[in-house]
Amino acid sequence: MSPNHFLRATCVALCLLLVACASSGGQRMPPLTTDARVDLDRFMGTWYVIANIPYWPERGKVATRDIYALREDGRIDNVFAFRDDFEGPERRWNGVSEVVPGSHGAHWRVQFIWPFKADLLVLEVDPDYQWALLGHPRRRYAWIFARESRIDDALYARLRARFAIHGYAPERIERVPQHADQVGLPGFQ
Repeated sequence: MSPNHFLRATCVALCLLLVACASSGGQRMPPLTTDARVDLDRFMGTWYVIANIPYWPERGKVATRDIYALREDGRIDNVFAFRDDFEGPERRWNGVSEVVPGSHGAHWRVQFIWPFKADLLVLEVDPDYQWALLGHPRRRYAWIFARESRIDDALYARLRARFAIHGYAPERIERVPQHADQVGLPGFQ
């Protein structure tokens, strides 16, 4: 099989898998939307991933953070920085995000690997841009971001509980170790 045929067959198989997953049975909620208004200039910079719904690309990573920078073309440089463990070197995945027109800066299309894009919704952002809740239209993914690598337990509990307002089961959200002393603690991945 030629490389082009293999690539084409792989893309077709992935599309069929996505369609099958999307059409599987079960009760459906309408896709999640957001009415948040995001000041992109204030949103730029470093956000620590305090918690998320664990999923394969982020599972097992520690000291994770997203770093955003506006580009001249209107898109956003999107760097995901992480470590596999606290003794290992920092690694980075570089992506690009585009803000969906008319979304008031709250709906992004993120791309780390061409041609695949994922939707990201800023559901809520603190008035002082110290924390943010992010989600996905199908509620598969969720993140709690903060400007500091540690937040107090009471704030974490309040932010995690707020996901119920958006149709999530908050108990699916688990903390991400940002510091070595958090590894193995209850509620952390």
